[in-house]
Amino acid sequence: MTDAVAGPGADVEPTAEQPDAAAPLSDEASSVEVLESAVAFAGAVWDIRRERFAYGEGQLVREFLEHPGAVAVLAVDDAGRVLSIQQYRHPIQTRNWELPAGLLDVEGEEPVAAAQRELAEEVDLVAADWQPLITMHTSPGGSDEVIHVFRATVLSPAAEPFARESEEADIVRRWVTLDEAVDAVLAGRVRNGIFQAAVLAEHARRSRG
Repeated sequence: MTDAVAGPGADVEPTAEQPDAAAPLSDEASSVEVLESAVAFAGAVWDIRRERFAYGEGQLVREFLEHPGAVAVLAVDDAGRVLSIQQYRHPIQTRNWELPAGLLDVEGEEPVAAAQRELAEEVDLVAADWQPLITMHTSPGGSDEVIHVFRATVLSPAAEPFARESEEADIVRRWVTLDEAVDAVLAGRVRNGIFQAAVLAEHARRSRG
């Protein structure tokens, strides 16, 4: 006779695989001994790092994209609409809808200052109010990138337009209602992960009041 399988909500003792279910759901920092670390490929924008580290009873080797971090901005106007921009992204050969965003590539620059700079450079806007929305790892299995997404409100035009070039030269701006943005995400018409996460986070924020 087989034992019954515990269903959802059953009393199960916490183990290494089953942390304390009463604790808030939270990522847990975990350090390992890195035995070897070197740049496996030096790229024009970012590098690929190869590391060998101790894990469990053995050793593992992993390669990952070494990223300086980034910021993105969910700009919200007085009517509650959100700003989306369409920009060409070569790895997917698509003009995808996304948020104003950029790298943390200025030494010593705080994320909110970088977000303010990117909003002005990409869409010629400034905001009087800035609030953190979400912070996310975009692809933790293959990159150490962390992106900070800010909610920007009380918008006004920048003092002067920014001279954009390369893929940013033909950026298209579009204001959409939050419902329209959520519908586009859920229907799979907009696939940019940062846009998806920010839009759904904003929807949750408004729903909870």
